[in-house]
Formats: sequence, structure tokens, C-alpha cells
Amino acid sequence: MIAFLLCGGSAFAGPRVYQKPSEFIQSNLGAIPATQAITLTSAQQKQVRAILGHNYRTKAIRYWTSKGKTAFILEEVGKNEYITTGIVVKNNKIEAVKVLVYRESHGWEVGRPAFTKQFKGAALETNSHLSKNPRNIAGATLSVRALTKLARLALFLERQK
Repeated sequence: MIAFLLCGGSAFAGPRVYQKPSEFIQSNLGAIPATQAITLTSAQQKQVRAILGHNYRTKAIRYWTSKGKTAFILEEVGKNEYITTGIVVKNNKIEAVKVLVYRESHGWEVGRPAFTKQFKGAALETNSHLSKNPRNIAGATLSVRALTKLARLALFLERQK
């Protein structure tokens, strides 16, 4: 009990589920359209590796398209655990970013709308950089980096469809 109190309970906390992926897709696209997938070629895998700093966990990445928008459910490791994030792209710009499941013990502030709205309107520039970068959050640097990488990945994938 003392260890629990000293750790603020975070060491024993489970994942923070903010929204189910299906609810994210439906709320942003109006319905859940048929699932589509991009199967990454070796050239695309190399570009993804340049964006993330490692291979993506799967070669086939699912997405959903409706009304000129594309929704991606992507995952990236913050410090030790995967952060599941929903990203909507429209006209090659980010329309929405939402942390769906946060599994880390620190840095959960990246799930706040005040943070995620910074990505709205961001586009992919040369060398796979975002046209605008979010402000860092003290204690959440790795989570901020993870979401930034996922935003870049979603914009890259939009161009590959």
C-alpha cells in the first residue's frame, strides 16, 4: 500500500482508454466504411523506417475513407508501451488527432485536446517533416515524439493510397 501511494498509483494503473477505435472512425467519418489496407512495398517500408526510426509493426496498414477524409488507427511506442492513436487526414492535411489508448505511466497529457489540436492543419513537407510541430510537454517528451511520428506517418500513408 505504501509503494502504491508513493508511486501515485501510476505503477499499477492500467491503460487509459479514451475512445474505442470504431467510435473514433464513426464520429469522424459519420459511419464505419469498409476497411481498406496499404500493404507496404520494400521502398515504402524504407520511407516508413525513416519517419519512425524503425519498421512499423505490420506491413499492412488499415484505413477507412469517406467524404474525402481518411481515418488511420496507428500505434507507436512512447517510452515502453504502445500509444494507440486515431488520425484523420483530409486534403493532405491533418484534420484530427486523438489518443485512443494510452498505456504509459507518464505523459498522458498528450491525450488532452489542448495538445492534440496543435496538429490540425499540419501537412507533410519535404524530408517528411510536419509543417507545424506541437509544443513539448515536460515529462512527456517521448509521448510527444511518438504522436508527431504518427502524424507524419498518417500523412505519408495518405499519399500512398
